[in-house]
Amino acid sequence: MRTLKIEPLTQAAFAPFGDVIESQGRDFFLINNGSTRRYHQLASVQTSAPEDQAIISIFVAQGLPMPLTVCMLERHPLGSQAFMPLLGHPFLILVAPPGDTPDPQQARAFRSDGRQGVNYHRGVWHHPILALQAQDEFLVVDRRGAGDNCDEYFFDETQRLLLDPNQA
Repeated sequence: MRTLKIEPLTQAAFAPFGDVIESQGRDFFLINNGSTRRYHQLASVQTSAPEDQAIISIFVAQGLPMPLTVCMLERHPLGSQAFMPLLGHPFLILVAPPGDTPDPQQARAFRSDGRQGVNYHRGVWHHPILALQAQDEFLVVDRRGAGDNCDEYFFDETQRLLLDPNQA
């Protein structure tokens, strides 16, 4: 079983999978008579059809027992999906490039600092929320529309991965 190295979440490292949503090091302009910085369009919502809608939800996630044997990944072929932590807690991100099935040899793991969110591009394989707290909250922006927008892939025993936040 391959143990994943958990990388810091950076825009450059995460670019093949989506966008890092953060203000650190990003351009802004002033609004509201100069009292507010607007970090504009840090990510774009991707949808596959003109009648699709971007929706905003809050997910309350339970932390999973760690180290975690990764048995499955999912993808959203019809739209992007963004997660922004609401309580400032670090969380883990596990991704693999788009394709018919996820390639466990190309899987990568990242750690958000709790102020960074992610926007998974359409078709990017990823693990469901990997909260590190007993209970954590995320603002989620994704697609609503016709069609099945969640594919799951279950690894056989030889493909499974180990995710251990203590091995960073």
